[in-house]
Amino acid sequence: MLLLGYDIGTSSVKASLVDAQSGQTVASAQYPDVEAPIIAKQPGWAEQEPEMWWNELKQATARVAEKAGGSLAEVKAIGISYQMHGLVCVDKEGNPLRPAIIWCDGRAVPYGNAAFEAIGGERCLQHLLNSPGNFTAAKLAWVKENEPELFAKIDKIMLPGDYIAMKLSGGDKKTTVSGLSEGMFWDFKQGEVSKDVMGYFGFSEDLIADIVPTFSVQSTVCQAIADELGIPVGTPISYRGGDQPNNALSLNVMKPGEIAATGGTSGVVYGVLGEVNYDKLSRVNTFAHVNHTADQTRLGVLLCINGTGILNAWMRRTVAPEGMSYPEMNDLAETVPVGAEGLTVIPFGNGAERVLQNENVGASIHGINFNIHKKAHLIRAAHEGIAFSFAYGMQIMKDMGMEISTIKAGHANMFLNPLFCRTLAAVTGATIELYETDGSVGAAYGAGIGAGIYKDSDEAFKTLKHKATIQPEADPAPYKAAYDLWVERLSKC
Repeated sequence: MLLLGYDIGTSSVKASLVDAQSGQTVASAQYPDVEAPIIAKQPGWAEQEPEMWWNELKQATARVAEKAGGSLAEVKAIGISYQMHGLVCVDKEGNPLRPAIIWCDGRAVPYGNAAFEAIGGERCLQHLLNSPGNFTAAKLAWVKENEPELFAKIDKIMLPGDYIAMKLSGGDKKTTVSGLSEGMFWDFKQGEVSKDVMGYFGFSEDLIADIVPTFSVQSTVCQAIADELGIPVGTPISYRGGDQPNNALSLNVMKPGEIAATGGTSGVVYGVLGEVNYDKLSRVNTFAHVNHTADQTRLGVLLCINGTGILNAWMRRTVAPEGMSYPEMNDLAETVPVGAEGLTVIPFGNGAERVLQNENVGASIHGINFNIHKKAHLIRAAHEGIAFSFAYGMQIMKDMGMEISTIKAGHANMFLNPLFCRTLAAVTGATIELYETDGSVGAAYGAGIGAGIYKDSDEAFKTLKHKATIQPEADPAPYKAAYDLWVERLSKC
């Protein structure tokens, strides 16, 4: 019994086959091998053709089938993870009317800001839990104003994952509350599509696809697609989730107080909140988590930190001895005491930070003593500064009522660094658990939950491969003193 998971990314589509009983990944493949193109007709624009995603999915499916022995006959359910916040406009036949406006396209910012002012900031935060910002609703407003003839032809608006599910099913147009919330279409107070947003922008609710539970038999694979891809006809499409909620699912982060984190070029902290709340300064994004229902509040609070792995890479290129590897950098940093003997690195050198209310404070080094500090101090202070930025963001989540007990992450990137992990655990007081997983595998497990193959996420992820656990230090005082100094210096930037 196999589960098929897709991850519809900006760069490629990845497919994974998971054995439902053993939890083992039978095969994984992606397409293309090089980064997929992004259309940028003007500065700040970013579009992709939805049909490109579909063609990539077909190629990835063929590759994963070949790796699995040539047959997908044992696939019992399909799950989809997808790049968030994109806008796909389709006609009555399900044909895309224009390229999708994807997550990193910035043209809609003025539309979202105007809606925030007109509807009222406090009302937006209370009902949407966010500003309309640059999310899907604002992107649709841009289309309405700038492409009115095309807008008039739209039958339904969809997120990237909705579009892929429609293609697999042969035309079923469905979406989820989680998806609508990431687009700023969902009113959490009223438990319905936001009348404020739809009314302000002049959108008909007929544009919204039928809403289905995130974990459910949402539709099934049609005969034509079964013949084309080799997936059995009638296979349930039983899960879809945006990439960050899905990353949390992949780590079985489903309960209030649990955190899913990544530390690649940028860092992402995604925490689960058990009550409807928001940050009054709008420093985080809040969406319906994949297990949010009318009877069970589960919100995903999303925080992005720009200066994470990119700072570590800069340190390797610029500060570390020529040719030194990342593990060797970690070892060098360990030769210096906690707090790097008073040296502090502020890591925000990759643009404006929402966690700092969209201020661009830049990166900076504080407290250099020419008689004490060496390369090892700079590297340690950088690693600590990255960990401190994570902790600083998590404090916002705590202020929203989240009791953070566990941080789960994939065993990759910054979470391969023991010093970073120890520092983060010490200053947050949370246990860090590291696992081996990825988005397409998580989507496969999600499909198993939605199809009823697993009774819940705990059963689904009982075979999740655990790599390491980092407990908070018995004496965290030195770490907290270094963190307090970091916060003091940040406040003066």
